[in-house]
Amino acid sequence: MYREDHVTLPPGCAAACGACPEGPYSLSESLARKRARAERALAPWKGRIEDVLSVSADNRLGYRDRTALSARWDGREGWLFGMEGVRQGVPYPLRFQRPRPFVSLLDCPVHTPRVREILKALASGLPPDDPPGTFPLAFVAVSGAQCTLVFKSKRDPGDGWLFSPDGGTSLASLLERAGLEGLWIHLHPAAGVRLFAKGGWRLAWGIPRSRDSRGLLYGPGSFSQLLGGLHDRSLAEAREFLRPGPEKAVLDLYCGTGASMALWRPSGAAVLGVEAGGESVECARLNVPGAEVLRGTCADRLPQAEAFLCRFRPEDRLVYANPPRTGLEPAVAESLAGRSRPARLAYLSCSPGTLSRDLSLLEEGGFRVRRLLPFDFFPRTAGVEVLALLEGPGKRSDVISG
Repeated sequence: MYREDHVTLPPGCAAACGACPEGPYSLSESLARKRARAERALAPWKGRIEDVLSVSADNRLGYRDRTALSARWDGREGWLFGMEGVRQGVPYPLRFQRPRPFVSLLDCPVHTPRVREILKALASGLPPDDPPGTFPLAFVAVSGAQCTLVFKSKRDPGDGWLFSPDGGTSLASLLERAGLEGLWIHLHPAAGVRLFAKGGWRLAWGIPRSRDSRGLLYGPGSFSQLLGGLHDRSLAEAREFLRPGPEKAVLDLYCGTGASMALWRPSGAAVLGVEAGGESVECARLNVPGAEVLRGTCADRLPQAEAFLCRFRPEDRLVYANPPRTGLEPAVAESLAGRSRPARLAYLSCSPGTLSRDLSLLEEGGFRVRRLLPFDFFPRTAGVEVLALLEGPGKRSDVISG
C-alpha cells in the first residue's frame, strides 16, 4: 500500500506530481508489483508469465526522451510546462479528484537531459502570453530531437520570436545548443485529449526528420518505444520466435516507423507493414527500403493484408503486432484466427487488460499461448507491457515448449 511517510523523492521531483506512483518502491518491489498486475489481468495464462524484464536501478531516471506537457503562462513565473498533479493533505482515494494543482516539470528527473534543456530554453525564450491570447500556446510535445508547439488558435504566431533582431542569443540558438533539430508550429483550436490534428503543421526552424539511436528516421509525431535497448530485447525475442527467412511472409501490424520491419527484411522474408500515421508511414518507407508499407487502420487494410499472407503457405505466414492500448481491432483478431491463419504471432501489448481480451479471442480461433514476457518500458510507473508469443492454428511446432 502507498504510504506518504516513506516517500523519498529524487532531486527535481515535486511531491504533488503523481506521475510516478511507483516512486516509493525499490526496483525489486516495483517489478514484483508489475508482474502481479500482469498476472491479475492475464490470470488464465498465469503459468506462462515470466519475470519482468527491466533496466538496472541506475537507468530508471533520465530515460524519457518523449513527453507532451501542458503550457501555461504565469505573470510572475513566466512559462510553465507540466501537468495536473495530485491533491496534498487528503486521504489517498481523494488525491486524484479535481480541482488538482498544476505541477511544473521543467526539472523532472525522469526526462532526459535533452528534454529538460529544451523545455528550459523554451521557458526562457518564448514571448509572453500577455494579454491572454497574444501567444496562445497550449501544449509542448518533445519527441527526441523534434519539438512541436501546439497553439489553440487558427492564427499563426509567425516565427520572428525565434531569432534575436539585435544579434544576441536567440531562442533558435538556445534550442540548437539543447540538442533540438526541428521545431514545429501546430495550429489546433480544439487541442485537448487529442493533442494533434491532421492539418495545421508548419516547420518553423531546423530539419523535419531526425535519427534515433538505431539510425532510423522519425518526425515530431512519430511513435517509438522508450528505452531502446530494452525494446531491442523484446524485438530479439519476437524474431527468435517468429524465425523469419526466405520463403516466409511477415505481416507487421501497427508498424510505426519500421523498427520491427527493419529486423524482418534482412532475413529475406517478404514484409508488409500497416500503419495509420502518415508521418510514420513516410519514415517506415525510408527506414526499410524494399518493404511495402500501407497507410490506414489495420482493419481498413485487412483485404490487402489477407491477400499478402494468403500468397504463402500457412506454415510460412508470420505476424507481428504492436497495437495501441485499445488492442487489436475486432476484425483484425477475427482475421488472424480465421482467414489469415498465420503459423506464429508475436504481439507486444501495452495493456494487459486488452491483451487478455484478445488472447481469449485468438485461443477460440485455435491459437495457443506459448510465452508471456512482461517488459518495464516505463520505470517508476505502474505500467507494464507484455510480449505474447502465440502458435497459430496453421501449423504446430515442437520447438517452443509450453
